[in-house]
Amino acid sequence: MMTPHDHADTTPFLTQADDVDEVNIAAPPPRVLGEDGDDDPDTRDVHSLTGISYRRSVTIVGILFYINLLNYMDRFTVAGVLPDLEEAFHIKDGSSGLIQTVFICSYMVLAPVFGYLGDRLNRKYIICIGISFWSVITFCSSFIPNKHFHLFLLTRGLVGVGEASYSTIAPTIIADLFVADQRTRMLSVFYFAIPVGCGLGYIAGSKVAIAANRNWHWALRVTPGLGLIAVLLLVFFVKEPPRGAVERKSDQPLSATPWLADVKALLKNRSFMLVTLGFTTVAFVTGALALWAPMFLWRARKVLFKMEPHQDNNEDSLIFGLVTVVTGILGVGAGVEISKRYRKVNPRADPIVCACGMLFSAPFLYLSLVFADTSLVATYVFIFIGETLLSLNWAIVADMVLYVVIPTRRSTAEALQIMVSHLLGDAGSPYLIGVISDRISKEQSETSLLKLRSLEYALMMCTFVGALGGGFFLASALFIEKDRKQAEMVSEGIVSEVEGIEDRIVVPKRGGSTRVPVSSVLV
Repeated sequence: MMTPHDHADTTPFLTQADDVDEVNIAAPPPRVLGEDGDDDPDTRDVHSLTGISYRRSVTIVGILFYINLLNYMDRFTVAGVLPDLEEAFHIKDGSSGLIQTVFICSYMVLAPVFGYLGDRLNRKYIICIGISFWSVITFCSSFIPNKHFHLFLLTRGLVGVGEASYSTIAPTIIADLFVADQRTRMLSVFYFAIPVGCGLGYIAGSKVAIAANRNWHWALRVTPGLGLIAVLLLVFFVKEPPRGAVERKSDQPLSATPWLADVKALLKNRSFMLVTLGFTTVAFVTGALALWAPMFLWRARKVLFKMEPHQDNNEDSLIFGLVTVVTGILGVGAGVEISKRYRKVNPRADPIVCACGMLFSAPFLYLSLVFADTSLVATYVFIFIGETLLSLNWAIVADMVLYVVIPTRRSTAEALQIMVSHLLGDAGSPYLIGVISDRISKEQSETSLLKLRSLEYALMMCTFVGALGGGFFLASALFIEKDRKQAEMVSEGIVSEVEGIEDRIVVPKRGGSTRVPVSSVLV
């Protein structure tokens, strides 16, 4: 029969234990950076381990940020011109949602492939090949005639190849350049690209389409050229860091384990799986809102101001893009700072902050939907608050995944999280919202108010999914400390992964506590 300790560590849920080392395990040998993550003069020792200077490391993060920005710009340029696409291809909401779903499905299926390669081959060159392929395919998709919608869907699916090669690998490079709070800060910089890129995608798509007399083809020609610049930056300025060098405390490097062993270990890692399920709900909500929010706001404007169908429909894409940029910057930055400060009194700060962000965002997103036909200003205010709270978790989730997983399987972990979160999240949510909207308005005269109402009721699903995500993050808080300590000790060479920490007991050592194998004290 399993004891409660088999299921969770015993650190108090909302407060720091009086002596965490005695409750769980003793503190490992001193870190290169302090345990609180404060900046330390010994930071130079971290970069001597990688052979990459601090300035070069920061430059690499800047280049990865730029590429991540382009990825999300391209992804949401389509959302910025969605009304134009519906008009050009003569499609309804269900088919519009399929555009995003096809892309996400391709991205999701290929992520494990690139995760496997990223843990074993040179990550820099994998990213270069992926970004080059993505740029060429995106540019080619901009020449598809309006009568070939299925060909357009095919090219959007192929774009997922490039993004899968990048998103699974880039965070692991940052993890091998920095430790402790510096890693969290650099990850926050990297993930600033998500909301900023989304917002710029809406803005670029809508503005370029307007400048080109509402020709959506030109909107897709912005990012490919910038993508080729990104490849040149990767080739000439990015250096591949050794895996796990900044965390390893012994001379023997970590070696990669078989892929199936990696997957089995990740499936047994309760913190990783619960955080992944929590992030799946984030993907579901953000994927649905990203595609449908500009369309919903445009329909609300038509109802409130009696707009004619032919009037300009790009204004709300522009405004929503600006809101997304600002809320993303505020949310990601606030999430990192709140978590950092709260961690001083509670080691479970990261999952709790993520849970609060999800739980508190749900009612504001709900209010933004129900106020749409009454006040557009109130709708934008509620969207602003809801998106800010939703953005709290981007960098924190990435940091949690990296510190509960050993360095040699981090690309596989990123890939598995991408596959699960997109399979159950934004691979289906845009299409599902569109289908529900079509079903609600089916066999009724399509007035502007009915179109608004049908999309409003469909989007309400997001508020319930968001609240569910808060529950997953709260559950992960039960296991996060134990799994972090286990990954940290394996990475530093204190214990082997096979040995783990379950079979270790506490014995006195210089007035404190430590963990040693049972066999070493059975004399």
